[in-house]
Amino acid sequence: MCNFKGMFRRIVFVLIIASSIQLQVVGAEGSNAVENVIFMIPDGFSTSYATNYRIFKGEELIFDPLLVGMMKTNSADSWVTDSAAAATAMSTGMKTNNRMIGVTADGQEQKTILEASKEAGKSTGLVTTVSITDATPAAFGAHVDSRKDESEIASQLITKVDVLLGGGKFHFRSESSQHPEQATLLEVAKADGYRYVETRNQLLNKSSSAEKLLGLFAEVELTPVIDKRTNDQPSLAEMTTVAIQSLNKNDKGFFLMVEGGQIDRAGHVHDPVWAMNEAQAFEEAVEKVLDFAKENKETLVVIAGDHDTGGMSVGGYDEYIANVEWLREVKATGNYIASMLNKKRSNITEVMKEFTGITITKQEASHIKKAKEEDVAIAINHIISKRAYIGWNTHVHSGANVPIFAFGPSSNLFHGHLDNTDVPKQMAAAMGISFCDQ
Repeated sequence: MCNFKGMFRRIVFVLIIASSIQLQVVGAEGSNAVENVIFMIPDGFSTSYATNYRIFKGEELIFDPLLVGMMKTNSADSWVTDSAAAATAMSTGMKTNNRMIGVTADGQEQKTILEASKEAGKSTGLVTTVSITDATPAAFGAHVDSRKDESEIASQLITKVDVLLGGGKFHFRSESSQHPEQATLLEVAKADGYRYVETRNQLLNKSSSAEKLLGLFAEVELTPVIDKRTNDQPSLAEMTTVAIQSLNKNDKGFFLMVEGGQIDRAGHVHDPVWAMNEAQAFEEAVEKVLDFAKENKETLVVIAGDHDTGGMSVGGYDEYIANVEWLREVKATGNYIASMLNKKRSNITEVMKEFTGITITKQEASHIKKAKEEDVAIAINHIISKRAYIGWNTHVHSGANVPIFAFGPSSNLFHGHLDNTDVPKQMAAAMGISFCDQ
């Protein structure tokens, strides 16, 4: 009887392993390949952001049930990555040094998952709330030694990406070295068949039928969601919806990267209000994507931050307290509140009361008044953070692991503890396309 039980356990074990191998082979060989991949990146979003946002929202996040693993984020030259190296790892499957885009640490160009999708006949798109030439979107369609070379990044993106939506108008006004007959990159894009839009109304009313679409809604970055006072700029959810409508015309499918880029911006200046509201905007975009994926049934959705920004804590200040719900009462970012102060900063108490609802102490008012011009918003943010019992430990990134979520066919490929370089390799396996020596 004991021998029979042992044999039975071994048979079950073999069947489980065989089933697991079969699932991976199906994805790798493409016999059941997914048609579309939508990669959603909440820039700077780690477990502490997810926890604080869950408290802020007051209920489970729409992507909580999709949690499948954790991801390492280090770059080739540091345990603490920047966005350029992180996005390059997640787009090429290769580590590179901080500040480098789409190239290996020794400067060799490396094919991206977006480019591999394009070669397979799929349509491609990039959507972001920051500049479309910023590090994260850039790493999916450009190859430069420095992330600062944004005009060159712009010129490369319009040669291979069908839908580009975000900020960065400034960088498309540069002259094109490859097309001297056209004065600017914007004119090159138009001549190449892009439909160009620059307002929310134009995007929503005239864009869904376009197969090539360039939407630039700000000189550099879009206005933070909580600071918007007009409807001139589209939301991340609206841009994502239009991108899907445009890309989905291709019978061979599409690859789309969607970035909530300003979560990271908020973390850099320790602004929990900005971070929570951008996380909410990102979640609204996730909801639109999941609605599409559930109906389409041939779309893999992967959600993962590229790194942690700011070292945000849940609770702090040597007390067992978290008061994140209070942030719902704050009406603007620290940057916007700072802009409402007069030259002498004599209206600090009134402005803080108007936008946060709190009556600050004399010590807090003095702290804001004495701050350097460039640090006024950060001083405001620290007061707000302390009220919410949210702590911070850096103004750059940390090396913490980040959660990864997945939905749809082949989502099993993302289970477990992954390296950021695994992500594009598994996406390629899911789509059944050749990539990164597979």
